[in-house]
Amino acid sequence: MNRTTLFDLDGKIAFVSGASRGIGEAIAKLLAQQGAHVIVSSRRIEGCQAVADAIIAEGGKATAMACHIGELEQIQSTFARIREEFGRLDILVNNAATNPQFCHILDTDVSAFQKTVDVNIRGYFFMSVEAGKLMRGHGGGSIINVASINGVTPGHFQGIYSVTKAAVINMTKAFAKECAPQGIRCNALLPGLTDTKFASALVSNDAIREEALRHIPLHRVANPEEMAGAVLYLASDASSYTTGLSLNVDGGYLA
Repeated sequence: MNRTTLFDLDGKIAFVSGASRGIGEAIAKLLAQQGAHVIVSSRRIEGCQAVADAIIAEGGKATAMACHIGELEQIQSTFARIREEFGRLDILVNNAATNPQFCHILDTDVSAFQKTVDVNIRGYFFMSVEAGKLMRGHGGGSIINVASINGVTPGHFQGIYSVTKAAVINMTKAFAKECAPQGIRCNALLPGLTDTKFASALVSNDAIREEALRHIPLHRVANPEEMAGAVLYLASDASSYTTGLSLNVDGGYLA
């Protein structure tokens, strides 16, 4: 029996934001293992370079690029570099996000509100615009937005973050509908509670963690690597007829 090539990414160029640690790092490493040349990106080049070096040490292909997606100028300069160095982009994983405030929604700080919107909505939107412009000239591609189960059911004391993640889910559908004629698919991953530094305020607090686990049928916290397989599906030809999907990887929480 022949091995399936549905998940092979040989010759593909993939960009993963927020890839210096956590879910983004796991995604970058898996896409590279499947043959993609992965552009590892986050705000600081040091973390990106460390992940890129690890991929290369394992025989993969990777390039480190610093990009703060909350800054439009950095998005534009990053894609100018991608055009110059690679000439194309086949896969975009919008994973970088921010959640600067954990508080009652009535106590939301204006600066925290603006920062969250700038990164989680505006950043995802214009990263997708720039990627889509590159993809439509080369036969299409796949955009994967890392949203959250909070975009469906708002997280406690995570008001504006939850609102932005709901926007990402709708944004995914909008890009999927309008970009399908250009061969561009757009889907969203909705992670549940995952053991990352980003979620440390939830995972490391015994009371909060145990309360969350009561609502998760699998009754455990996910590892970042458990998110990467879903992204591989959405990035590869295995999902060639899938667009506009929000894929829950949440241990059954939303069930």
